[in-house]
Amino acid sequence: MTIRPADLGTVLSIWAHPDDETYLAGATMAAAVAAGQRVVCVSLTAGERGTPDPAAWPPERLGPLRRLEAAAAMAALGVTEHRVLALPDGGLAGLDPAEGVALVRGLLDEVQPDSTLTFGPDGMTHHDDHIATSRWVTDSWAAHGGPGRLLHATATAEHQAAFSARFEEWGVYMTDERPVGTPVTDLALRVVACGAALDQKLAALAAMASQTADVIADDPVLYATMIAEEAFIDATP
Repeated sequence: MTIRPADLGTVLSIWAHPDDETYLAGATMAAAVAAGQRVVCVSLTAGERGTPDPAAWPPERLGPLRRLEAAAAMAALGVTEHRVLALPDGGLAGLDPAEGVALVRGLLDEVQPDSTLTFGPDGMTHHDDHIATSRWVTDSWAAHGGPGRLLHATATAEHQAAFSARFEEWGVYMTDERPVGTPVTDLALRVVACGAALDQKLAALAAMASQTADVIADDPVLYATMIAEEAFIDATP
């Protein structure tokens, strides 16, 4: 059964780096907030190693910048509860999985979400941090039976076919594996932002200039079309 953002109830949105949540769930979170739902967003790391030029942007400089960018992005989306944790960017897969599961369990117990949003098993881009986040959240949720529903981010098959060539140009994938996409009929939640909602998401992504400025400038119209869709499957065991 397809649900709407207004049906999500209290939302716990858990991701690896600032900007993951805005790309994959920004419009969904904004729509939930607009519908009066509580949204708590968690970035496990500050994304301090998210640069191709670490000499110009060492972690001790980039981390604080990305926290500021994330705060601006959340303000654009209307999300007032955002936490950036201090786990190591690029190092989540090397941490004790039991500790990761326990961390997530604490968040679930505290927030008591009706809906938890996170990566699917492939992490969308096969990034090790994304995959570890998905495992922690999914294992923690499954071990205690909730609460609520668990939603995994995915790309529709149509979206994957339309933009895969550009994703290759931008180097978004971390391995040789590629997602095949999910049929629209298999989705539990699909949001296609347009008009003011799309402008809101674009403003949030533009606020994360250290990560987005180059790709936005490359083709602004294509970029807006690419980021408009957000899709989730129901991963509730």
